[in-house]
Amino acid sequence: MAHTYLLFDFGTDEEKAQLARQKLERWKQAFRLDKKLQYKLERAEDEATEEPEHAHEAAETPKAEKSKAKTKAKHKSKETEASEEASPANGKVNLLVRLYFSGHEKLTEQRWLDRIPSEEPFKEASPRVIRHGEDQFDEVDKQFDSLG
Repeated sequence: MAHTYLLFDFGTDEEKAQLARQKLERWKQAFRLDKKLQYKLERAEDEATEEPEHAHEAAETPKAEKSKAKTKAKHKSKETEASEEASPANGKVNLLVRLYFSGHEKLTEQRWLDRIPSEEPFKEASPRVIRHGEDQFDEVDKQFDSLG
């Protein structure tokens, strides 16, 4: 079974990268692609890596506080919006998608290779397909594994 990588460069648009991540997550759940479709976000700067995680934690906090005072939840959501607005200016965001289909699933793999780059948040991110055996494959494979 060979990997195929799709690389998407979202530039500094964190919002589109998050939309793409959410769409991939929905597909993974809907089509049961747990091990067959994996993705990782790569941010160019260390600060960019820390802030979106903070924004994600802050986004989860109001859900837990809904039973508490509504004013606190509103206050937290304003902080989340402010941090999300600040995060796009931090650096470049790349999305690496790894497709891992077995040899008898060639048609399914080809359908996903056609579908993902043609969908809305992915179209404008200059998609690149790197297949097993191409020159850049080993480099991208190491990069994907290093993102942990």
